[in-house]
Amino acid sequence: MLIDKNSKSKEQVIILGVGLKKDSYSEIKDSLLELEDLVHTAGGEVVGSIVQVLEKYTPATFIGSGKVDELTELCQSTEAQLVVVDHSLSGVQIRNLEKKWSLRVIDRSQLILDIFAQRAQTYEGKLQVELAQMSDQLPRMVGGWLGSLSRLAGGIGTRGPGEKALELDRRVIHNKIKLIRAKLKNVSRHRRQHRAKRRRSKIPSFALIGYTNSGKSTLLNLLTSSKVLSKDQLFATLDPTTRKFYLPSLGDALITDTVGFIRKLPTQLIEAFKATLEESGDADILIHVIDLASPQMEQQIEVVENLIKEFAWDNKPIISVFNKLDVAPPHSQYKVKIHPRAFISAKNNEGIDKLKTILTDGYLSLTEEYELYFPIINQDLIFELARESKINKKEQASNGTLVYAHLTTQQLNKWGSFLA
Repeated sequence: MLIDKNSKSKEQVIILGVGLKKDSYSEIKDSLLELEDLVHTAGGEVVGSIVQVLEKYTPATFIGSGKVDELTELCQSTEAQLVVVDHSLSGVQIRNLEKKWSLRVIDRSQLILDIFAQRAQTYEGKLQVELAQMSDQLPRMVGGWLGSLSRLAGGIGTRGPGEKALELDRRVIHNKIKLIRAKLKNVSRHRRQHRAKRRRSKIPSFALIGYTNSGKSTLLNLLTSSKVLSKDQLFATLDPTTRKFYLPSLGDALITDTVGFIRKLPTQLIEAFKATLEESGDADILIHVIDLASPQMEQQIEVVENLIKEFAWDNKPIISVFNKLDVAPPHSQYKVKIHPRAFISAKNNEGIDKLKTILTDGYLSLTEEYELYFPIINQDLIFELARESKINKKEQASNGTLVYAHLTTQQLNKWGSFLA
């Protein structure tokens, strides 16, 4: 048990980790530590931490009666204002626990949605969060629960556009969900149009994916000389960002960064953010950014790999980039067996040239070499070709130049008229 009575400036929070005896205890503890980080990200202060392992969950309160009583005493001694349970709870369970403890109770999903509600800045992002919050609240709605004014008092778990749903009935919420989905469908159509335009430009595209706080935004800023928000915290980036950068032998390329992943990511959030995630799924190559310094690195890799399968991205080329080499344990890179891979420190600009070479080689592996002939009148086009593809060799020929270059299928459509 962890208790801290010193900090009173932030909302005081008790976190509760719960699992079954058949579950891995280390996984339960790791998930609870991550929950503490989530509380901090949401603006709260953890003043108490408890773990319970059960044979089976209790339908009425989820946890055992003895643990309910223990938490009652802890809530009183710490003057906590909120309990966050590291599991999904039903509306009945939340209501029963709130009556027992006389304070607000939320679960992990609601906490994550609260953080997203804080971070959403764009019209699309706010719509996505509102949809996820309403979809999350709908099955929790039970008789009498909506009348609880304590839920409208503010604080962690009550923020964002979705809190309006707490005052509405099921029918109204269903209609709101339909309306938001229609709006998101319209936004998604505009996104597809933008992506189609980028595809027509024949520019190589990469997408950064990975566990939250692995350093994706820092890497994006380094590669593109941008100033996208980059903080050492969970879910610092929410809205998708696409920037142009330069790769030797390829020329201009595009790279997209979007929301990071996390274990137990709410299914409602995944569903709501599908249009955003399509930005990543449409890239030529995925760049899986991994926190080499994290003690839970292997578990984080597994979470991302499972989501890659869920999104049906496992047929795409993936390059693993192990970041934070500057703070990782000594020789940690020698334990990694994944290929292709790169070891970098996006913070210190270490290993970036090697990474660019790997990205270039990865993209070229998707291409084939072709022999092109440029008459003297079209010699200036060779320079344009060199900016968007790798030229392996040039030979002077009568009245022109033979060029041997790697082209994708799309590039071949553009340069096909010069095939020798």
